[in-house]
Amino acid sequence: MPKLPDTAEGARVLGTRMLAVHREANPDGHMPLMEHLRELRSRVVKACLALLAGTGIGLIPWVFDRVWRFMEHPFCSAVIDGKTNCRVVGDQLVVTGIFDPFTLRIEVAFIFGLVVTSPIWFFQIWAFIAPGLYAREKRWSYGFVAAAVPLFLIGVALAYVVMSRGLRFLLGLAPHGVLVLPSISTYLGYVMAMVLGFALTFELPLVLVVLNFARVLTHERFRKWRRVMLFSVFVFAGVATPSPDPLTMLLLAGPCVVLVEVAEIIVWAHDRSLARRPSAYAGLRDDEPTPLDYDHRVDSDS
Repeated sequence: MPKLPDTAEGARVLGTRMLAVHREANPDGHMPLMEHLRELRSRVVKACLALLAGTGIGLIPWVFDRVWRFMEHPFCSAVIDGKTNCRVVGDQLVVTGIFDPFTLRIEVAFIFGLVVTSPIWFFQIWAFIAPGLYAREKRWSYGFVAAAVPLFLIGVALAYVVMSRGLRFLLGLAPHGVLVLPSISTYLGYVMAMVLGFALTFELPLVLVVLNFARVLTHERFRKWRRVMLFSVFVFAGVATPSPDPLTMLLLAGPCVVLVEVAEIIVWAHDRSLARRPSAYAGLRDDEPTPLDYDHRVDSDS
């Protein structure tokens, strides 16, 4: 290699070459703890900036008015005392503090930004995990991200559909003659809990598949805990949907059960493909250690 000039430019070139050699010698993305922390900070900052940008867009009056009408609709469609509008005293959301209108706009804009920017912060989560994966696992991770966003949005949409049923039941519990005046902060808390509860529940099957591809969860263990997981899904659906009618609970539990079954099929197929690979101990003597890069060579060959 030709000698580099003793200048700042030479030092920069030398540093670039050393970095390239380091990457070639470390294709699996191994990095020290401080590098992981810096990477985590970078991803968190990017996700927060995206969320702030989405919240800022939600604060625009034209956007806010339409988003608020959309979010208010489940409350207005809940039948209270036989009426179905939000223009009658007792069927309106109220504010009880001077700063409540300001916090209302912030909270509505934040919920809007959280949903709209979900592809970005899901990608940032993947981008933090991906450097520690092998090449074959990285290819699969694109599919994980592509599935995470639609599942999240489907959960949000389903929560929006069933919210009016829960509100109809909860507000209908008030005794006769009691004027129900829900505060906006209480209503937004209910909306946020329903949205996140449904959306994160729909991510559960994907988490199970990710754990299997990370070789943490096997199909044998999955099958052993399958009944417990399905029972837990129904219990959570009953808690997350306050309406007592079974239809509302099934709207959440039914799709989740189907997704868990699909996840089990994927886990079973992946474990079978791993079982067909050559054993790490094949051809080795009793006193011969397994190669440290065995997993990397198997993944590269596949």
